[in-house]
Amino acid sequence: MLSLSGHKLHAPKGIGVLYLRRGTRYRPLLRGGHQERGRRAGTENTASIVGLGKACELALEHIEFENTQVKAMRDRLERGITDSIPHCFVTGDMDNRLPNTTDIAFEYIEGEAILMLLNKAGIAASSGSACTSGSLEPSHVMRAMNIPYTAAHGTIRFSFSRYNSMREVDEVLKVMPGIVASLRKLSPYWDGNGPVVNPEQAFNPTYA
Repeated sequence: MLSLSGHKLHAPKGIGVLYLRRGTRYRPLLRGGHQERGRRAGTENTASIVGLGKACELALEHIEFENTQVKAMRDRLERGITDSIPHCFVTGDMDNRLPNTTDIAFEYIEGEAILMLLNKAGIAASSGSACTSGSLEPSHVMRAMNIPYTAAHGTIRFSFSRYNSMREVDEVLKVMPGIVASLRKLSPYWDGNGPVVNPEQAFNPTYA
């Protein structure tokens, strides 16, 4: 099986693909008619399907740019942030990953607060994932990766594409140190130029 979401590659939102290898058995969530071989219900969204097909065609056309120039933007952002801001790190596997995405954990501050100040500066990013939005708990993915609580709430995901530029990367690098420094001044887990003594013990929330 293979699934993909169209909005990840500039296709219309709400369209996706589920590929099944011939002979793979599965149980459909919504049963369809005979014309769908009983696999799905509803009428196909033809316009979005065409849009996804075109997006895949363009993605293949620009795949070399994504794997070189877009990756270079991502790497420049990571290096700039981790070199200029203490107590932050890139999460996940540094080698086996997509070239256009990075997730950086900023310890002792909240990701939502970072997003608010980034938005004020005209920079779009995201915190956590859509499946955990609206919850005060850290992402279950972060917890499974053993990201410490002092950092799990402060993760920010930056995504790039062929429509971004190095100038935009430099703009993020210009504002991020000030944003993080201003929020850490307000954090109960930060004391002057560094974390309080035993911040892991101070940061000890109880979850149901």
